[in-house]
Amino acid sequence: MTGTQKTEGTLKEIFAAGLLVPADRGLVVKRKRFSVEQITRILKHGELGTPIAILCCQSGIAEQSHYRYKKTYGGLEPSEARELKQLREENTKVKRLVADLSLEDSMLQDVLQNIR
Repeated sequence: MTGTQKTEGTLKEIFAAGLLVPADRGLVVKRKRFSVEQITRILKHGELGTPIAILCCQSGIAEQSHYRYKKTYGGLEPSEARELKQLREENTKVKRLVADLSLEDSMLQDVLQNIR
C-alpha cells in the first residue's frame, strides 16, 4: 500500500466517523467537546509519564489544547475541576448581571437629570 492509498483510506474513515464535515471553503474538522472528567483523566496520564505527543494523538486533541487544559485544570481532581468550571460560569453570569444593572442605573440617572 502506498502513502496515497493509506491517506485515502484514512480520509474515508474520518468521513465515516463524522470528524470532517464539508463547508463552504473546503473541509472543516468537527470540534469535540471533552467533559471535565475526560480532561482531568487525560492530564493524569500525562502526569504519570505518558509522552505528550502520544497522549494527544490517542485522545484526539492538539498539543496546544493539552497545555491549555494543563494550565486551567492541572493538578486538580475531577470534582475540584468541575467545581472550578461551575464557579467560573457563575462568575460570568454575575459579571453580566452587574454590567446590565450598571447600564440601567446609568440610564436612570440620565433620565433623572433631564427631568430636573
